[in-house]
Amino acid sequence: KKDIPAVNFIIHEIHCSRNIEVCCYCSESIPKSEMKNHIESEHVQVTCKCRMKIENSLLKDHEASACPLRPALCQYCDIQLTFKELLDHEVYCGARTELCGGCGRNIMVKDLQEHPQVCG
Repeated sequence: KKDIPAVNFIIHEIHCSRNIEVCCYCSESIPKSEMKNHIESEHVQVTCKCRMKIENSLLKDHEASACPLRPALCQYCDIQLTFKELLDHEVYCGARTELCGGCGRNIMVKDLQEHPQVCG
């Protein structure tokens, strides 16, 4: 959108009413000749790998920040999982540590069962 001088406004308005349409999905002003392509490229429904149906124009953001199958790294061992698997993995991750009440050291979860025998 830009400012139109008052002397040109009527001509501009006629031109726009003949050549421009407002997209019924996103309210963007699109040349009539490009509307079909705009709708097919931006608003067509696609299926994400997580099986969610979403507009094509929103797919990249969904895959990056909302898709449960997006890649995620474990904060303890740096293994790559899906976001959906991450929480369960991190609860039991062998590289995760817990503070030992006896010696005050951080002990890997995978070593917690044997640790009391060597804690000192």
